[in-house]
Amino acid sequence: MDKELIVIPCSGIGKPYGEISRQAVYELLEDIRPEQVETVCLGRLMIRDPEVLEKLQNGFVITVDGCAKDCALKNVEATGKKVDKAVRTLEVFKEHRDLKPEGVLNLGEAGYTLAHYLAEKLSGEVECLAKEE
Repeated sequence: MDKELIVIPCSGIGKPYGEISRQAVYELLEDIRPEQVETVCLGRLMIRDPEVLEKLQNGFVITVDGCAKDCALKNVEATGKKVDKAVRTLEVFKEHRDLKPEGVLNLGEAGYTLAHYLAEKLSGEVECLAKEE
């Protein structure tokens, strides 16, 4: 790919689905597509860090939000950048209602399994964007 592909998870501090979104992005970056994908810090985006803004404008962007507040999505759109794909952690949970995270500090086996399923979903979205280029 010529364009960078940036995946931005929500901060979701104190919320299990926010933690699941971050864990999924880490798995995507470190294990599934380390050569294809990168991330930026949502906090740096919120303060309009010039380096982060430049990356966004020159790449594909996928946001991953833990809840319906869509903080990652809204913060990207506030820069004037159109998000190429927005994903919510709850979409994966709805497909696997038997997997309930234990908590924030310890997601438990079920929570990490949800994160893995989300990482696989994100990998599919990366594949789709790569084909569009």
